[in-house]
Amino acid sequence: MPKPTKGPRLGGGPAHERLMLANLATALFTHKRITTTETKAKRLRPLAERLVTFAKRGDLHARRRVMTTIRDKSAVHELFTEIAPLMAEREGGYTRIVKTGYRKGDNAPMAVIELVLEPVNPKPKSAKKTAAAAAAAAPAAEQPTTEETEEVVVEETTADDAAAEETSTDESSTDESAAAEESSK
Repeated sequence: MPKPTKGPRLGGGPAHERLMLANLATALFTHKRITTTETKAKRLRPLAERLVTFAKRGDLHARRRVMTTIRDKSAVHELFTEIAPLMAEREGGYTRIVKTGYRKGDNAPMAVIELVLEPVNPKPKSAKKTAAAAAAAAPAAEQPTTEETEEVVVEETTADDAAAEETSTDESSTDESAAAEESSK
């Protein structure tokens, strides 16, 4: 159940607030971005995201549920036919609020609320997480015993020690050659 907002309503009464938010949502879906006060943008965001979620479902019941909030049929049609397919891969976060400064007349903080229409780029999974997932997926019988893992660790440390010795000998030989060049000058 949604938590009721505290404090005074936007515009006076709750009915007027619902109408204002419905009109803001209609303008948002028609123009894809609108400039309004920060408070109205923050109150509009959950409503708009819920309506986009209904539009992603795309069935008749979802369309009727959206029509109870947005009375403009052309805005609902645009939401279901143009906006919802662009949001099909996105799992929430359909809107973005950007603060733009203060209004000249009354110094009210202003913001731009816009629909996020860019395609979703999934984050690449890190090598550690994929290795841990693969290890967890492997059956316990196939996992090495503690003796085998100790042998692997010992082999890796000896290989690392050998590599460190090679680099230290390379550095010492370059130091010697650099000293020989300086003495010849």
